Amino acid sequence: MGSLGSRLRSPPRSPQGTADSSCGAPGHGCKCRKRKRSSECQCDSETEEEDSLLNTPRRKKLKSTSKYIYQTLFLNGENSDIRICALGQEWNLHKVYLCQSGYFSSMFSGSWKESSMTSIEVEIPDQNIDTEALQVAFGSLYRDDVLIKPSRVVSILAAACMLQLDGLIQQCGETMKETISVKTVCNYHASATLYGLDSVTKKCQEWLLNNLMTHQNVDLMKELSVMVMEQLVQSSDLLVMQVEMDVYTALKKWMFLQLNPSWDGPIKQLLADADAWICKRRKLGEEQAFLNTEQGVPFIPVFRHVRLQYIVNDLASARILERDNIVPPEWLSAVYKLQWFAMLRTEHDNDIGPQDANKEEFELNSMRCGRKLAKDGDYCWRWTGFNFGFDLLVTYTNRFIVFKRNTLSQPCGGAVSLQPRRHIAYRLRLASFDSSGKLVCSRSTGYQLLTLEKDQEYVVMNLDSRLLTFPLYVCCNFLYTSPPSDRQTEYGVVLNPGWTKSA
Repeated sequence: MGSLGSRLRSPPRSPQGTADSSCGAPGHGCKCRKRKRSSECQCDSETEEEDSLLNTPRRKKLKSTSKYIYQTLFLNGENSDIRICALGQEWNLHKVYLCQSGYFSSMFSGSWKESSMTSIEVEIPDQNIDTEALQVAFGSLYRDDVLIKPSRVVSILAAACMLQLDGLIQQCGETMKETISVKTVCNYHASATLYGLDSVTKKCQEWLLNNLMTHQNVDLMKELSVMVMEQLVQSSDLLVMQVEMDVYTALKKWMFLQLNPSWDGPIKQLLADADAWICKRRKLGEEQAFLNTEQGVPFIPVFRHVRLQYIVNDLASARILERDNIVPPEWLSAVYKLQWFAMLRTEHDNDIGPQDANKEEFELNSMRCGRKLAKDGDYCWRWTGFNFGFDLLVTYTNRFIVFKRNTLSQPCGGAVSLQPRRHIAYRLRLASFDSSGKLVCSRSTGYQLLTLEKDQEYVVMNLDSRLLTFPLYVCCNFLYTSPPSDRQTEYGVVLNPGWTKSA
């Protein structure tokens, strides 16, 4: 009975001098104790907290309406009012959804006979389109998002363009830009050009300019067309490793692969086999320059954009040009004249280099060169060739890149200009890439004019160590001499022989 009695016992009395009273809050019997008339009631704050919780939305994933529509209407074809037949397959669809497509919207409007038909045969003129691509394209009309495999993106893009599905076209373009690699870039470039995706074409072009010389690949060289290679070689944005002679060497390997597509070997063996192929041609008594032969004519547009003036300024490179006999002698004669007159201007007319901004001249005629820095450290180098007596030393140390005009302080194997002051136009770029060749770090000085006195140094770039990723590629463009007043001809010499059809 003791336990039962304790449960029935009355509540304890309040201590003397105090009294239990309700706070008077409506809706419940609150027993909180008032101390001051102005004090806040505890139950008021609790009520506010409860109200806040009651009015705060909670996310709970229900069965998606889009998923239900896709399953019921598209996959199951329930309540279909139109049958679409294409490539031997049928889809039971709905006009109200098909009208999202510009292709079908036009078909169903006006007086076209298809507007009243319940079964339509669609002709597919594009060989890139298959039934799987059509399945994705039709399905995109019934759902909010579409997953696109990079391996299928070109076919889906083709279907989206035919059906005029702007949203799907845009998603295909984003997928392509995110997945450019050595295996996809040529196909993406051709498809983007065909279907008018200019932003994708530009991205592919940038990838090729960055990777063609820095990450040479046999399969990529086999795929690159004459038209695309011409666009790359003429660009001043091509990342060149090390000098212009390396552009010529890369083209020699590319041309060999175009003419011998069955060649299969390591990249290190490619140049030796290309040289052996050229040597065999000489042994057969062929005296005509290869580009003048029927087999070589298709490659003229590409070799026309090699900046030969920066190859003939190095003796070893000039001898290789003569030995290979790929480039026509008349091209080389014009370039030799060009360089000779430029040297005479430098020596006798006191041409101390470009002093006025001429970006067009710079883009067409600047010397392209580069260097790979495998890891962080101290580096100092110069690019080979007689650069009109301008011996430029480039230093990378302590996160600085420095240009120095060497005249007296460092030994040099060639002639050095002792003019008190020289001008150059330059652009320096830094780049690093991930495993797929995508640019992860990039900096550029932009087009600049610089004046250097004897042995003067100039800090070109101060680098933030947090942004640097190695290997780091340093790419430079230089213009050492002032452009002639008439850029096309001087002394009867064609200044850019490769840019004229007569050459």
